[in-house]
Amino acid sequence: MNIAICDDESRIREGIKSVLKEAFPNACLRDFSSGQKLLEAAGHEYMPDIVLLDIAMDGMDGMETARRLRELSDMLLIFVTGVKEQVFQAFDVGAFHYLLKPVEKAKLISVVSKAIAEVEKNKMQPNIMQHKSMLVKAADGYRRVNIEDILYAESDGRKVILHMKQEILEFYDRMEELEKRLGAGFYRCHRGYIVSLSEIRGYDSTSIVLSNGDRIYLAKRKYGEFVKIYCNFLQEPI
Repeated sequence: MNIAICDDESRIREGIKSVLKEAFPNACLRDFSSGQKLLEAAGHEYMPDIVLLDIAMDGMDGMETARRLRELSDMLLIFVTGVKEQVFQAFDVGAFHYLLKPVEKAKLISVVSKAIAEVEKNKMQPNIMQHKSMLVKAADGYRRVNIEDILYAESDGRKVILHMKQEILEFYDRMEELEKRLGAGFYRCHRGYIVSLSEIRGYDSTSIVLSNGDRIYLAKRKYGEFVKIYCNFLQEPI
């Protein structure tokens, strides 16, 4: 269980770390003095399951840090802060809980214990019962999207248009980042399109037909690679 503590006050970080180390000896604890340092680690060699995050920090504040973390993972966010006025914003980024400083030891342990139980419950669910999903920041706030509902993604300047079985969703993202998040089962068939291999119903040398009848571009230079990948996909057991 990876638990990150992010606060620009070393005294606060050490206090929280000491309490959690005693209460949860098997947890892997790491502390960060800024949102920038936490994001740098999360983007490369470290991904926390739970983050305890201050809001009022020098440099990048906790809310902006939380928004960027949300683009990387569905980790549980617990705000530990003295800024009570931003409690509603905390839940806009899907916060698990909001604790006001100074935090009582028993309350901190109780909230983190519930967060650990939630993470473990999610990990223990059988794969057949899980719907792989991702969070995206749409116009109406953060949305959880089931990846199996995606037909294809289309680039529109700085925006991504996500074509799904029941709706179309627009949000700001880079196609390169979205491609990484979607992972196996999707193919970047053109610089402006990422397609779900399971939703393909036909193709030729320049285009791909989706299950809803939409036709999207297939780059000529990618045709050979696409055919190989799609044929391998079709041979995989369902």
